[in-house]
Amino acid sequence: MKKIGAPKKTIKLLPSHWQLSLLELYRRGGSNKEAKALIYSWIGKFSNNLWGRWLKEEEDFSEIIKEGRILSEAWWEHKGRTNLMNKKFNATLWFINMRNRFGWTYKQKIDRTIHREKVFR
Repeated sequence: MKKIGAPKKTIKLLPSHWQLSLLELYRRGGSNKEAKALIYSWIGKFSNNLWGRWLKEEEDFSEIIKEGRILSEAWWEHKGRTNLMNKKFNATLWFINMRNRFGWTYKQKIDRTIHREKVFR
């Protein structure tokens, strides 16, 4: 039975330099939305569903995005760390950005349960 519909889109649609370009974007603090916009500029149409499918099904793509997120968070952390003494630095705005982008939180999760071993004599 012949399949009907458009062929499944794969990362083969991306230009040969896609890994380096995405990593460079993240290295400068870029976001997933900026990465999606870049991919859109390359292939002309790009959906959130396709992004999600590629993250699940395309191992190379998934790894580049994971590496990119690490690079982006490191860039933003560096901005915060190197501006600690800068009175013009908006630390509140920076923290809100970190919370929204990377899931930072005010709360610390502390396990207050104490595990005690029973001593048998």
